[in-house]
Amino acid sequence: MAAAQIPWLATVIPVLNEENHIGNCLSSLISQTLPSSEHMIIVVDGGSTDSTVSIVNDMVAESKKSNGPEIVVLNNENRYVPHARNMALQNLSEGITHVLEYNGHIKSEPEHLLRMKLEWDRIAKQYPTLAALGCKVVGSSTKTSMVESFIDETLQNPLGGGPGQFSTFTEEGETKTPAFALHLRSALEKVGGWDEHFITSQDSDLSMRLIKEGFTLYRTPGITVEMKRRTSLKSWYLMSHRYGFWRTKVLLKHPSRIVLREFLPLFGALFTVGMFVVNFQWGIFPLLAYTSALLISGLYSSRKGILNLLGVPICLLILHIGFTIGLLDGCVRKGRASRDR
Repeated sequence: MAAAQIPWLATVIPVLNEENHIGNCLSSLISQTLPSSEHMIIVVDGGSTDSTVSIVNDMVAESKKSNGPEIVVLNNENRYVPHARNMALQNLSEGITHVLEYNGHIKSEPEHLLRMKLEWDRIAKQYPTLAALGCKVVGSSTKTSMVESFIDETLQNPLGGGPGQFSTFTEEGETKTPAFALHLRSALEKVGGWDEHFITSQDSDLSMRLIKEGFTLYRTPGITVEMKRRTSLKSWYLMSHRYGFWRTKVLLKHPSRIVLREFLPLFGALFTVGMFVVNFQWGIFPLLAYTSALLISGLYSSRKGILNLLGVPICLLILHIGFTIGLLDGCVRKGRASRDR
């Protein structure tokens, strides 16, 4: 990837009512060490009813004043994330060769884009079919609530994070789930961009289609982004349900994406109910085993704060219930956009 005087990179940010986060998000992109001539930002608004658009327009003016990257604002009448990303993809200029997947509630260090560029060049020498380079997602360094801290710890817990976007991986390598990835534009265009049937989990579907076309997906723990977590138990449940729901949709289309551990809460619940039916006393044992696992997880997380002893088990329980109900719900309903963020 050679240096250029015109942008080779477009960061695409779908937004909807992100007034609390979009300012920090754009500020972190404007202040990148990558020369602004090599980078542009496309904000695609899905019909925000708060001050999101006003803040974005202020950031457009600020970037111009500081000779930062160009910021383009598009209106997404279809509202949803995959529509926004496809709209941006279709409006890219000729010189753009790479597209960075972003959202309105993450921010990155000033060296983020330059490091992504350098890492891409290094990895592409070994993997000529490289189509996506993902990074590691960590919680925000500025927590605004105790629940946010609990959720952050839950996602780092062995029973909570899982192998997906929030994985706490420590080694670089090929992956099926590159988080907030830098994508090769030509690869995106070859597979037809994002599937607009997926309101959530569209990135998982995209990854599977890229892999089927023979492309390589990669991730490295050396590059991170900070992501704001949910700040209430209600929104945590809604997110858990939504991820389970759309996970079912992905698995129906891509059965090879099945990960057994995601079904363990469901299998455990069915097994426990079965034991209660056979003999009430037998059903107590798997229930006690699960409760013990939650408490041990809380004890494991309490090393970072005594309140995690209770908060993490509660968040794990909500995650397992919400995700499992979502898995089942995804078998019977078509799905609609979320309203919990």
